[in-house]
Amino acid sequence: MDAAPTFLEVANLAHYADLNSALSPPARAKPRVVFLGDSITEGWRDADPGYFAPTVSIDRIDRGISGQTSPQMLLRFQQDVVALHPAAVHIMAGTNDIAGNWGAMPLESTESTIAAMAELAHANGIRVIIASVPPARSFPWRPNLQPGPAVVRLNQWLRTYCRQHGDTYVDYYSALTDGALGIRPELASDGVHPTPAGYALMRPLTESAIRRALEVHGR
Repeated sequence: MDAAPTFLEVANLAHYADLNSALSPPARAKPRVVFLGDSITEGWRDADPGYFAPTVSIDRIDRGISGQTSPQMLLRFQQDVVALHPAAVHIMAGTNDIAGNWGAMPLESTESTIAAMAELAHANGIRVIIASVPPARSFPWRPNLQPGPAVVRLNQWLRTYCRQHGDTYVDYYSALTDGALGIRPELASDGVHPTPAGYALMRPLTESAIRRALEVHGR
């Protein structure tokens, strides 16, 4: 019988451990923003590496891990977000929950897990940016699913949660959708993961969300 995965393996805490250790403390005049997510977040760094390069005004740190669900992100939130002392965190989660990467998962569980991450951020003085789940009519690795309606419902909840808790919602869905529950084909080669053109559309929305999150709290 194969051994059960350890806590470290479930959360993949080793993935960014060395990079986290090598980070210097954030400069007071240079806010740090951590991007927490799955392959859509991880792929952003590869598609647009300049966006995550050091600048004089802001420090963007990508902490996406391909395939992860929101519970896995919650397990590593302390290590990959709180311990890095960011001014804000950009949370993009839900695609792999809906896909059932950890087995069938009701939307209510995803909602409560994302809320738990937001509450951890609040408790540590970190501003919260919650991203919409990008549109997807199907998942290549789960061809029998039709995730489009669930993505819409989850995004409605995320928008409402942000409004009720003073967090910043960033709506990538509206910018990327083809109007029929999917993503525009020129913006995602596999119907899920943005191309560089897709990330180029997302980038100004992200920057606006970061400005709003930091300005509201007087940064």
